[in-house]
Amino acid sequence: MPELPEVETTVKGLSVILNQKISKVKIHTSKLRFKIPNNLINILRNCKISNLRRIAKFIIIDLDNDYSLIIHLGMSGRLKTVLSTYKIIKHDHFLLYFLGKKILIYHDPRKFGFIDIVKTKNLQQKKYITSLGVDALSPHLTAQMIFEKISTSEVPIKQILLNQKLISGIGNIYASEILFDSKISPLILGKNMKISLIMKLIKSIRKILKKAIKHGGSSIRDYRSTDGTLGNFQSNFKVYNKEGKKIRGDKVKKIIQYGRSTFYCPKLQNNK
Repeated sequence: MPELPEVETTVKGLSVILNQKISKVKIHTSKLRFKIPNNLINILRNCKISNLRRIAKFIIIDLDNDYSLIIHLGMSGRLKTVLSTYKIIKHDHFLLYFLGKKILIYHDPRKFGFIDIVKTKNLQQKKYITSLGVDALSPHLTAQMIFEKISTSEVPIKQILLNQKLISGIGNIYASEILFDSKISPLILGKNMKISLIMKLIKSIRKILKKAIKHGGSSIRDYRSTDGTLGNFQSNFKVYNKEGKKIRGDKVKKIIQYGRSTFYCPKLQNNK
């Protein structure tokens, strides 16, 4: 699943459609995770792209008619920007044609993503937006705030990192990398996380996510940037998918937590 770095990279790649006017909209598959709104085509036609931004793992495309297009990439979705000579392929579900001869395509083999449209002023009222916690790269993510939220929690810190209602944007891959970087065991319970550990955790969150953005995200399954470029942060993974790798006298171990794979070094991350 594309996580914060992949979504941020995608938003940056969409700069080629900024200020472009939409000439045509085609929907080849109306039912993704949710049904695409019936009024979407009429709202989008003849509008210009006025702004591009990210909220957690959501791509927000603001329009000059005071509406915003919301795109979530799901498990395998990606956005492609191509020229008008492009030939449609399987799993190209949604297409925006621009007067500048470019096409924006939503491609999703598993159809777990979704597309929505809303008045920009009402965006923050959408349930999937209002339920989000503080963005993982926000300056509002502080050790004191996290401490107050998890000080009585019986949940392991790895699962806490994946809780989008607490911290938004972190997925399974980066959670393992963040915990290794901060030398925190994925098994330590929230209630046992001291302020000093949380400060180290936040420092590693910012370090790993910013580094991943710099490298264009991670392409270990389906992810590519809008121009088709593969991200290469996976070459910087220390523990994810590295079971058995030796690191400073320790070995990467794989365990399953809440149905998700966790990779860590038991001796180096031994504060549970």
